[in-house]
Amino acid sequence: MACISSNQALTTGMGLIACGVYDVVIAGGVEFMSDIPIRHNRRMRSLMLQANKAKTVGQKLALLATIRPTHFVPDLPAVAEFSSNETMGHSGDRLAAAFGISRKEQDEYALRSHTLAAKAQQQGYLTDIIPYKVPNVSEVVNKDNGIRVATPEQLQKLKPAFVKPYGGVTAANASFLTDGASAALIMTEEKALQLGLTPKAYLRNFTYVSQDPVDQLLLGPSYAVPQVLQKAKLNVKDIGVWEIHEAFAGQILANLKALDSDLFAQNYLGRSSKVGIPDIDKWNAWGGSLSIGHPFAATGVRLATHTANRLIREDQKFGLIAACAAGGQGVGMIMERYPGAKV
Repeated sequence: MACISSNQALTTGMGLIACGVYDVVIAGGVEFMSDIPIRHNRRMRSLMLQANKAKTVGQKLALLATIRPTHFVPDLPAVAEFSSNETMGHSGDRLAAAFGISRKEQDEYALRSHTLAAKAQQQGYLTDIIPYKVPNVSEVVNKDNGIRVATPEQLQKLKPAFVKPYGGVTAANASFLTDGASAALIMTEEKALQLGLTPKAYLRNFTYVSQDPVDQLLLGPSYAVPQVLQKAKLNVKDIGVWEIHEAFAGQILANLKALDSDLFAQNYLGRSSKVGIPDIDKWNAWGGSLSIGHPFAATGVRLATHTANRLIREDQKFGLIAACAAGGQGVGMIMERYPGAKV
């Protein structure tokens, strides 16, 4: 489930606790984007499988004789959708074009994300981090190190990364790939109090969605938000904290436009009217994946952690998490601040 796999870890853990299998669960995920496995190409893989089945020396030698230099060309890694094989950057460009989102709008949103993340870091809000000593590196990693506050002029100079020369997705307005890990301690309220722990928040409701993995690959939030709000019997105005995964700036802006569209609601959500646009001041107020980074398996719990901490610092009751994911999937979650919780 790529970008929402640690959301899945959280909800799987909840299910195991609810079924009485475990009392306490640590849920999370880790991603090593700096050491991505590089595969042999399909021709070489096929040859190796045949060689494994060969029973005689003659059969193996015959297979070896068919090897050509092209067999050794690897499949280079790419962030691509498995079902369509389209690079997600191309998906982001097509989505932005479909919703009429300009390059300038994408750059402005990316700058907002980095600016808010830098401010939150300076204020000491992004401190749920365990320092880590990278082998053979002298400096200890004790904070998110991808935050860059540039000028609009600097952002404008970057060339399109995918659809050239007219695309809007660049290195600055797309989430960057980074190593990362996240973990959350989950249990029932009763168990937490038995252990002398004060919870930060309840995870009240969640839902998973799926839609067209080609044209709507990155629209998971537009489908998940109304569903999880309905399950929780809440509306957009009830949500005090929004934490939405920022795959691309254009993807975020497209989802905001979809949520604010009667046409989208009627044609795709089966609703008579639009969901409504959230208060942007409550939306990713500490930055997001564009500025903090996107280690796929870690992002879901990072969103949950930020939601819980923001609920406390901003004195809000309900927070909403949403994200898109591979396969046209998406997640929506509702969290509620625990009375008396502290950061």
